[in-house]
Amino acid sequence: MSAPTLEQFQQQVSELLLRHRSLLDVLSKYGQSGASVNRAVAKSVTECGCIELNARKQEFTDEINLEQAKIALHHHINGHLCELCRDAIKNELGRNLFYMSAMCNLLDIQLDDVVAHESGKCNTLGLFNLT
Repeated sequence: MSAPTLEQFQQQVSELLLRHRSLLDVLSKYGQSGASVNRAVAKSVTECGCIELNARKQEFTDEINLEQAKIALHHHINGHLCELCRDAIKNELGRNLFYMSAMCNLLDIQLDDVVAHESGKCNTLGLFNLT
């Protein structure tokens, strides 16, 4: 079974969303689902322990080039998600995507357009996109 396109998924969400059709409901559910993603990741550290965080100052100097910086900068994660935590996080990310799609539907925005626009910005701005 192949994954649906963003357009197909957005249509599916449109057909399924009954209870929370108000934009305010969708906004609050989207925020709540984002917090649930954060909580699932935190639980993989604090309850399961399959990953550990070792956060520290990012050492970035002007003497290194961008390719060297990609290697030198850390993501602060040690270990790998176990299957149970991976499934839990994927579930929460899916719920978050559901409410993002619902918000797009209510505001008459195509999720494909959002992805294409953001990809265009990434292509244009490159590494300076999120600084």
